[in-house]
Amino acid sequence: MRTERASRWFVATSALFFVGFHAAMAVAAPRRVVVTLGLYGFVLHVLFGKAYALVPPYFERDLAWELGPAVQFPLSVLGTTGLALAPLGPSWLRPVGTLLWVGGVGVFLGTLGWTIAGNVTGTATGTGGANAHREPVDRTANVAVPIALGYLALAAGSALATTAGFGSVHPQQLSHLLAAGTAALFVFGVGFRLFPRFLVTAVPRPVVAVVVAAGAVGPALLGFGLFDRTLLLIGGVVEAVAVAGFALSYLALFLRSERRRVGFYAVLLAVVAGVVGIGLGLTVAVTGRSPALVTAHYRAMLAGFLGLTVVGAAFQFYPPAVGVWPCADDRTALLSIALLGSGLGIQLLGLVGRIGWMRPVGTAAGGLGALLYTYLLVAAFARRWQ
Repeated sequence: MRTERASRWFVATSALFFVGFHAAMAVAAPRRVVVTLGLYGFVLHVLFGKAYALVPPYFERDLAWELGPAVQFPLSVLGTTGLALAPLGPSWLRPVGTLLWVGGVGVFLGTLGWTIAGNVTGTATGTGGANAHREPVDRTANVAVPIALGYLALAAGSALATTAGFGSVHPQQLSHLLAAGTAALFVFGVGFRLFPRFLVTAVPRPVVAVVVAAGAVGPALLGFGLFDRTLLLIGGVVEAVAVAGFALSYLALFLRSERRRVGFYAVLLAVVAGVVGIGLGLTVAVTGRSPALVTAHYRAMLAGFLGLTVVGAAFQFYPPAVGVWPCADDRTALLSIALLGSGLGIQLLGLVGRIGWMRPVGTAAGGLGALLYTYLLVAAFARRWQ
């Protein structure tokens, strides 16, 4: 129960960062502010919260330290806030924010590492009963989790070393290690366990193996080859295999399933955005770093692929209709998804086509969608707080 409560706090806080992320885009804040709010704030906080709840049973273990989430929570929130404000504030914000954030990551890695010790590769899956036939896929999907944790440890260690003056890792390299290495791998690993169950259908194990393998290698090539055009292109192609493979898998699951819950539509838009984002990234690798294309790429991946996947999964875990506030229902959820998806699409068209008026329209639509998502999420949690 304590872990479930802490998980909700992480998810609720991530939603507030999601609103801040869209607000930062709307006021044209510096890129580091936008990326920090979106990646460190929104995506990673929901990842932390749900990982505490999902990873132990997926690895047939109990959480090793029940206080771990509560200890990490203030460190991660304060650290992320400091890092987001660092480009706008005094010089001490960045090192202090980094130390707090790395401390939170250390608690997370230590707690989950201790939890899955003895079953690091996920051979034991906790799968049984009516889902026994899913065990081969679950075992393959579990492999993504320790690799994702490894990328998180590498990013945290690199950030700490840079802050201490023992090296210099570019912020864009850290972003790729965290977004592609940690967040996307969690999406692949956990997604291949969740979505077939949600949609009551199956995905072939070889497809899962290819996606997980490509998703494990691609981030390293992207992160370390960011300023080497050849390595960047190779990494982009490998990551494209992972994202496109996951997108096609989800599309096949969606089309074969008779279920049509509201969150599934968000994930459908997410995988489309992922394919678009990968295409933009490959274009950047081939043609050079056009600022507009770079911005379009990271927004497609962060607000689209990762962001809409989070929204879809959240609506599945916390159905809008259970909310106790007015208009907490599936129609409002669909409206929020439509605003987030259309807002992102308008932004991308404005950036790629260099049409100035489209960008503020797109960010305004996305911001409204983020506000509705947050409202529905908090309305669902309010029932538990009564």
